[in-house]
Amino acid sequence: MISVKSQQSTVLSKILVLLFIFSITVTSVYSQPNQDELLSIVESELNREVTEFRKQTQPPYYLAYRIHDSHSAYVTTSFGSLVGSDSDHSRILVTDIKVGDYSFDSSHPVSNFEDIDGYDMHGIGGAVQMPLDNNQQAIKFIVWQQTQSAYRQALNVYKAIRNQPQTESKSISDFSKEKTAVYVAPAMIDFNAFFNPAEWHDQMKKYSARFSKHQDIIDAVASLEVNTERKYFISSEGTKIVQNRTYAYLTIRSSIRADDGDIIPLHQSYFALEPTKLPSEEIILKDIDNMISKLDLLRKAPVAEPYTGPAILYSRAAGVFFHEIFGHRVEGHRLKDKNDGQTFKGKLHEQVLPKSLSVTFDPTLPTYNGQALNGHYQYDDEGVMAQKVKVVENGILKTFLMSRTPIENISTSNGHGRAQAGADAVSRQSNLIIENTKAVSMTQMRKMLIAECKKQRKPYGYLFMDVVGGFTTTDRYMPNAFNIFPTEVYRIYTDGRPDELVRGVDLIGTPLAMFAAIQAADNTHEVFTGFCGAESGSVPVTAISPSLFVKRIETQKKPMAQLEKSILERPGENK
Repeated sequence: MISVKSQQSTVLSKILVLLFIFSITVTSVYSQPNQDELLSIVESELNREVTEFRKQTQPPYYLAYRIHDSHSAYVTTSFGSLVGSDSDHSRILVTDIKVGDYSFDSSHPVSNFEDIDGYDMHGIGGAVQMPLDNNQQAIKFIVWQQTQSAYRQALNVYKAIRNQPQTESKSISDFSKEKTAVYVAPAMIDFNAFFNPAEWHDQMKKYSARFSKHQDIIDAVASLEVNTERKYFISSEGTKIVQNRTYAYLTIRSSIRADDGDIIPLHQSYFALEPTKLPSEEIILKDIDNMISKLDLLRKAPVAEPYTGPAILYSRAAGVFFHEIFGHRVEGHRLKDKNDGQTFKGKLHEQVLPKSLSVTFDPTLPTYNGQALNGHYQYDDEGVMAQKVKVVENGILKTFLMSRTPIENISTSNGHGRAQAGADAVSRQSNLIIENTKAVSMTQMRKMLIAECKKQRKPYGYLFMDVVGGFTTTDRYMPNAFNIFPTEVYRIYTDGRPDELVRGVDLIGTPLAMFAAIQAADNTHEVFTGFCGAESGSVPVTAISPSLFVKRIETQKKPMAQLEKSILERPGENK
């Protein structure tokens, strides 16, 4: 579902995806450098290579390495049986090398990049697996080999683009100058002490077995994934960053077959800093029972017809809504890409949202109302300190999320250059927080919805209670639109009938039309935690929003996943 392909290589890579997966970033607060053998080896080789490069006629002006040293494990069960359990250790090295200078280098935007072999405006380098032990000779060999290859490519690209028509003003630099930083977190906890998959087999079996006695349920999976990651960043500028990140997330998913054959899924997830801090068995089993009850209601629920009209987006759904239709369009690097729709280019200091709303991205915030936030980090993946960024203040667009790729009027990073292991960093979202200065109650919003329905001569409006994620497109070659995937949707009738649960609804639309339709927000905030997929891979994010009243939304029918009625009777327990 997540695409990690280069943005220039395919139109499909413009589809940006947010998934409902719980995780959490943890970084140490220590500021004094600690001894780290891997860091010392790579730093030594970097310094040697910088010295060697001085012998070249056109040496690189920038060289950086990013290493993700990750231990992971998972346990998966289905209908009470173990179906998968494994662990893995990987080290992935990404090399970033630039030839030229900060104002004009091998990443400079060009109009006909297809004609330049190896061109990438986000940096030239590559990803490779590294040795898992700290064998000095083996590590230095891999680093040297990757650096040499990346340099040849960067040099060839730089020579080629100097003769190409320029698509950006020469006053806009290709790479920003930033303060150097040194931060080395204490050693990561040993993974075997952190998590033992075998100890969780019986527990996970118990969770998925809860679904076994329900005849219409066709899929029931309980999955636990645990990860510890030590991230390294070291550059020729003198920056050295080592951060730790751990998470455990438990996901329960199940599907039921409706009478018309449609397959209806539901999801429930939990996160913690470590597996022992996940919710108790009693809480999870109670949530599973609620899932089963809701699945049974969805099995009998009517399929919604395509609709346009008023709706309320409950806070979690509103968070995904803002992530998709707004967040991706303020990621600064897109404004330098001529293939992007550039929705907000030229709109700095203009009103883009209602005056009561402000939008902040704050990776420095570790928790919100006691909940740990997935988009928290201390330094981004370009070695820049994380910063709180108020992108919209009282409806006015103030700035963009910035990596080290400058754009017109903004020349420096604000700590939002991010990437998955193996990918090159671009500007990405972190902790998205929607603030509202003119709150109305949910009761008032329901009255506003009913009044607007009557005005538009609609018999009902919609309440979107929960979602599983969504995606958006931002380029110029496909419709600049979004699609949100609701899992719990109700009709609110104007004649006083009880709310009605419906199924088969996707929330769709285009961004500018939806911004103009936001009429009110309440004062409740809930946290949607997930992973977002785009050009630089999958990165952890959080969206925090109040509920919204929107005077006009549009829905379409979900694609139906059909399952024919069983020919044979389903097997049951032995009597």
